[in-house]
Amino acid sequence: MTNEITIRTAREEDAAKLLEIYRPYVEKTAISFEYDVPSLEAFRSRIKNILKKHPYLVAEIEGEIAGYAYTSDFVGRAAYDHSSELTIYLKENMRKMGIGKKLYHALEEISRAQNITNLYACIGYPEKEDEYLTRNSAEFHQHLGYQIVGKFYNCGCKFGRWYHMVWAEKIIGTHEPVPAPVISFPELDIEILHKMGIEASRK
Repeated sequence: MTNEITIRTAREEDAAKLLEIYRPYVEKTAISFEYDVPSLEAFRSRIKNILKKHPYLVAEIEGEIAGYAYTSDFVGRAAYDHSSELTIYLKENMRKMGIGKKLYHALEEISRAQNITNLYACIGYPEKEDEYLTRNSAEFHQHLGYQIVGKFYNCGCKFGRWYHMVWAEKIIGTHEPVPAPVISFPELDIEILHKMGIEASRK
């Protein structure tokens, strides 16, 4: 039986453990197009900056961090305010346990509460699967209702090989002529998060 998965808001003090989850994706795969593992301080700053506006969530199983996911600005222009980009990384030995699905479900619920309408994921995509990159991420997103809506050919070079990138999209709201203003994550009522089953606190 699968152990219970707990979802909570990330904290800056999680940075070291989250960085260790991210490290192998940089060093051993083309899932991340980064070449160098960021420093702990740089990674901590990323968490801090994302949490100023967006949800950054951690999944735990029996107190052990199993993965993390967050949303961030999509492109960064005002007209894109109601769109967000998703990112997710799971611990190497904790895949295929329903963790990714639960993290994404939580992000989608929060995004709706923020008045976000469109969610996007930028996914490395190989012409032919190899030891650095498979199509598992694209398939994961499609399984959760995301549609592949764009493809950039041979746009990323890593480990001496060229890889494509695809965009996956999921519409989670309605496109009103004058949409409701986006609510930043820190401004969401904490009780709303608790009702979603997300452990959160305000300092």
